[in-house]
Amino acid sequence: MTRQSIGENLAARLYAAETAIDLALIETAMLAAELPAARADAYLSAVTGQRAFDGAAGALSALSTARSQMVQTHTALAALARKLGLDALAMGPVDKPGDTPPVGGGGGDGPGIRANMVNETLPNAVNKTLPYTTEPC
Repeated sequence: MTRQSIGENLAARLYAAETAIDLALIETAMLAAELPAARADAYLSAVTGQRAFDGAAGALSALSTARSQMVQTHTALAALARKLGLDALAMGPVDKPGDTPPVGGGGGDGPGIRANMVNETLPNAVNKTLPYTTEPC
């Protein structure tokens, strides 16, 4: 196996893992959203089902943490691929910087987006001052 083919295999696994976490987040959020309505529809007190709601909320929080860790993994693998000089390993129908035209129906490279901008340092500029405040954002 070449480094390129190993990288392509890892990119496919990474995309699958990211997708699985996102799908779990969607389903868990939908469950958490349904719980209060289900309790009310069944004419149960607010105390009833609180443990289930807490469990769903905890699962949602854990999945959010898992997604954050997967994003860090993605960033680390992308940096390693660049260091090794591997070709871009974009996987899945998701727009990424450099996609012209966009692949997944999103905006692709909108205004202000440039290839390799992830490696640039952001300028230390003030956005604007909020109304009724004296401190900049």
